[in-house]
Amino acid sequence: MPRFDVTIAGELNLDLILYGLPEQLSPERELLANRMMLTLGSSSAILAHNLSTLGSRVGFQSRIGDDPLGEIALDRLRQQEVDISRVHRIAGPTTTGLTVILHHDAWRNILTYSGTIAELSWEDLDLSYLSDSRHFHLSSYYLLTKLQPRIPELFQRMKSRGLTTSLDTNDDPDDRWEAGLKEVLPYVDILLPNQREACKIAGTGNLEVAIEKLSQLVPLVVVKLGRDGALARQVEVVDTVGAGDSFDAGFLHQYVRGADLAACLASGNLAGALSTTRPGGTEAFRDTGHRNQFLFS
Repeated sequence: MPRFDVTIAGELNLDLILYGLPEQLSPERELLANRMMLTLGSSSAILAHNLSTLGSRVGFQSRIGDDPLGEIALDRLRQQEVDISRVHRIAGPTTTGLTVILHHDAWRNILTYSGTIAELSWEDLDLSYLSDSRHFHLSSYYLLTKLQPRIPELFQRMKSRGLTTSLDTNDDPDDRWEAGLKEVLPYVDILLPNQREACKIAGTGNLEVAIEKLSQLVPLVVVKLGRDGALARQVEVVDTVGAGDSFDAGFLHQYVRGADLAACLASGNLAGALSTTRPGGTEAFRDTGHRNQFLFS
């Protein structure tokens, strides 16, 4: 039996979220937020945290700096029993990444200092560790600039060792949507984009056309539609940060257990909905009483 249900390689950083800012951010003005939160960020880490909280055995590999931000991020994963024994903590001038999210009513600005995210390399990975699992996942393809040239090989090796695989590209800061992604997709079992990402990857503005094109490359394409998607129950949305990554957690938690597609989608929608009930991508999962009441009542 494999050691893990899911292994994840990817980025690890914190999110600093500011709420209550003016819609127009005027230059050279001191603008006040009315609330803030420093919480676990990054698509990979949010997925690992929330998957483990749901009961999956999760192994996580990343690279962080030897600094307080990195320690806080590790502690959040450690608290939820994510295995972080293969996270490399590197001293040097490059520090752990940080994302600053300026939260508005209907949209948000996302500003990221990539730091050690961009420095994660092939040499940082333990392939035996990653393959001792039922399923392998990678997030934030376009932020992993140093690892990027060998990501197709990474997926190929995971497939050759009998794992199923999934990919959530997240956004491309350069808005080019190239960088060898098409070489990775033949080794991907589940592609997990949101609506914008699906259209960008497929090179079309039409979602139906995008899904048709991507379905010719990947066996299962799951497009996250946010509020337009099916929710397991109606909830009051507090914060959508990390909702897509939480959807991935719920979906993969059932997928690795052999559930059918309908059950996987329902679990993903429920986990995504749970995420929106608290600020940040992991806070709703950290509150045990709230989590259990939401998921099981």
